[in-house]
Amino acid sequence: MKKIALFAVASLSMLSVSAFADTTINGAGASFPYPVYMKWAKAYQGETGVKLNYQSIGSGGGIKQITAKTVDFGASDAPLSEEKLDQIGLVQFPAVMGSIVPVVNVKGIAAGQLNISGKLLADIYLGKVKYWDDAEVKADNSSVSLPHQPIVVVHRSDASGTSFNYTGYLSKVSSDWQSQVGQGKEVVWPKAATNLGGKGNAGVANLVKRTPGAIGYVEYAYAEQNKLTYTAMKNSAGHFVQPTLSSFQAAAANADWTHAPGFAVDLNNQPGDQSWPMTAATFILMYKDQANADTAKEVLKFFEWGYEHGELASQLGYVPMPKSVVSMVNDMWEKDIKSNGKTVY
Repeated sequence: MKKIALFAVASLSMLSVSAFADTTINGAGASFPYPVYMKWAKAYQGETGVKLNYQSIGSGGGIKQITAKTVDFGASDAPLSEEKLDQIGLVQFPAVMGSIVPVVNVKGIAAGQLNISGKLLADIYLGKVKYWDDAEVKADNSSVSLPHQPIVVVHRSDASGTSFNYTGYLSKVSSDWQSQVGQGKEVVWPKAATNLGGKGNAGVANLVKRTPGAIGYVEYAYAEQNKLTYTAMKNSAGHFVQPTLSSFQAAAANADWTHAPGFAVDLNNQPGDQSWPMTAATFILMYKDQANADTAKEVLKFFEWGYEHGELASQLGYVPMPKSVVSMVNDMWEKDIKSNGKTVY
């Protein structure tokens, strides 16, 4: 009898593992958080057997796919307005926070050596500053040997939440940028001397890496993974700061999540001596009314696990969501995400 009982227990255990192994959750969207989602996915699958299939296609693509209901969740660094969420029938919640860094390919310039202000960044992308030894570049880099080399501007070619936050920052610090270009997932990029577009953060990183004289903008993890030369930046307090986890955390600490409809907090150009100027949250989009309660529950369990393992995000330079925000998100899940009128979470 003991052998039969043990066989039964073993069989149930194998069935349980098999069931987990067959479970896949599907998402698509922002490339900004892709490195951390993949790190979570690998660890989560090892622990639970549940797989994540995530397409890093840009925020615009993620919004389109969740709207079309072709994925279980969409991902966007450009938060939707409360009106738009209600119109489509979606909820929105932050997954993690990260930072955008300028990256350059200039011979002789080391990571963190070049100082760049928001105004200079805007003037470069507006095509006003065309060479690396321009007087405006030299003004904050008197000790750096700068070549007389054309600046090659690299931007996103797809609808991008990274671009939304990048152009939002430039709009805050440059009236010229605000009036001539503005903020958006897609904008009409000014015609600099050489102007290249790359798809996704990975596309921009690759273009900068192989193009002498290039400057681009990527989420910090892409700069690290691709060994790109990032710059220091002048923050709102007037200090040049390096892109580090502590400077990202300093910017994130100012977020007012309580009074942000749809959790749509703007972390750009936050006050503080140590704050990194281009910091952003990235968001998950799901339908309020879920056709499949089990699938929805698996999505929420995955992100709940990610919240609980903030150290994995920190290892890549992302800032985990504070416990107070996670509690607010959990309350929203319980209140708003339902299937057949019953709460999923």
